[in-house]
Amino acid sequence: MVLQSKLFKVAEVQLAFKPKYKIADRPRIRGCEDAYGVLIQQWSKDRIEYLEDFKIILVNRKNRVLGLVDISQGGIHGTLVDPKVVFAIALKAGASGIILSHNHPSGELEPGAEDIEVTKKLKEGAKILDIEILDHLIISKDGYYSFQENGIL
Repeated sequence: MVLQSKLFKVAEVQLAFKPKYKIADRPRIRGCEDAYGVLIQQWSKDRIEYLEDFKIILVNRKNRVLGLVDISQGGIHGTLVDPKVVFAIALKAGASGIILSHNHPSGELEPGAEDIEVTKKLKEGAKILDIEILDHLIISKDGYYSFQENGIL
């Protein structure tokens, strides 16, 4: 029996991260205010009070920003976060740390039970991969709530 060669073809997987800027030119995150500054510059002003979005900042060992990534876009009351997507992106970028973030369209900055649960789940996964979850910020146009500052992380 002759096997057709096309049955055994598989997709090639490539890992590539192609930064456009030198490391020294990237912002350094020294705390939650720096992270908020990076996030609020990139957040859609048209969406921040309308729809919930989840984004991550990826950083290297010196907390230099490797990238800001949109993970999910949701509705008025929430958005879904797939840990596989978060960690696939972090691993591809060679990130040592992740800063989680999302907005509450209501402007309420206090975390809900779902926010705390997803943070715990991502922290557990990150630990296995030797990636640190540095913070989780809930943001609005006017400010932020830091899980790190409030002892939740």
